[in-house]
Amino acid sequence: MNKIKNIKWKNYINYIVIGLLTVVFAALSMFGGLKTSTAYLLEEIAIKIILAVSLSLVVGFLGELSLGHAGFMCVGAYLGGKVAALLVAPLGNGFLTLIISLLVGGACAGLCGFLIGLPALRLRGDYLAITTLAFGEIVRTIFQNTSAETFGGPIGLPTPRFEAKYFYVICFATVLITLFVVQNLIRSKHGRAIKAIRDNEIAARATGINITGYKLLGFVLSAVFAGIAGVLYSYTKFNVSSQIFDYNYSIEILVIVVLGGMGNINGSMIAAVLVTFLNRYLANVLTGNLAVLKDLIYALVLIVIVIYNNAPKLKSFREKYNIKALTDKLKRKKATEADGKEEV
Repeated sequence: MNKIKNIKWKNYINYIVIGLLTVVFAALSMFGGLKTSTAYLLEEIAIKIILAVSLSLVVGFLGELSLGHAGFMCVGAYLGGKVAALLVAPLGNGFLTLIISLLVGGACAGLCGFLIGLPALRLRGDYLAITTLAFGEIVRTIFQNTSAETFGGPIGLPTPRFEAKYFYVICFATVLITLFVVQNLIRSKHGRAIKAIRDNEIAARATGINITGYKLLGFVLSAVFAGIAGVLYSYTKFNVSSQIFDYNYSIEILVIVVLGGMGNINGSMIAAVLVTFLNRYLANVLTGNLAVLKDLIYALVLIVIVIYNNAPKLKSFREKYNIKALTDKLKRKKATEADGKEEV
């Protein structure tokens, strides 16, 4: 009992929430209560969470501005998707094919992250952002100009589609793995070194921290999970097109991380859910001639959220009416009521 009481449950709340939601949706799917459109939405949400958490490792905890996340995702989607397409005939479209594809896609994206990160991480700020952005556009252009026999060219790469009723469960299982790796890294001594580099690189170097090594570790690990998210994306479609992995997609992932709070994993997860749902809702509501308003409304909503989260004049309002403050207020109220009953 003492061991259970000593557990820091706040460190595991995201695992618990995701696990419970996955079980609930899986039960609905088994009894036919889950719509196909909802299953697709869950897949998209899971993929966005993986992308947001992995980018948060670089932007939030390492303090480096990267705009090439869609490029790493593109590498994973194409190479992992190609492996999956080749293995379907001998192994079938099953779990083994998916695992091999995830490993290949993640490894290839991680290798690209190493090759790009080794020289690029010597840059900082806007220069690093431009370099990673250029990488993403180069990768996308390369796949777009391949032949139809290799990676499909402009038409796109045909990929196998996993059973929609179960695939979102696999996606959320991958989310849990991503959380486990990233959160345990951040809470370890290596994570403390990474955050020390973000806070003051000169001081971190003076204390003997391997700046290049830890930057490369964060960059490569982030690329690996972006590649894995790319493989999952390829499994949600029948065709992978390079057009989706443009710089706008990288910026959208960065916006999710910023909205969730720099270095806040739970916040990035919540922002990923909200942004994905908002995009889907606006796409369904604004049809025909009104479709041109989708990006405008989306941008306005994001601007309002960013201003609310960062405006100095709203700081007192945020501190007074955030979830933690309201929870503490309820606890104090209950404690006061309990003390009053004891006195009586």
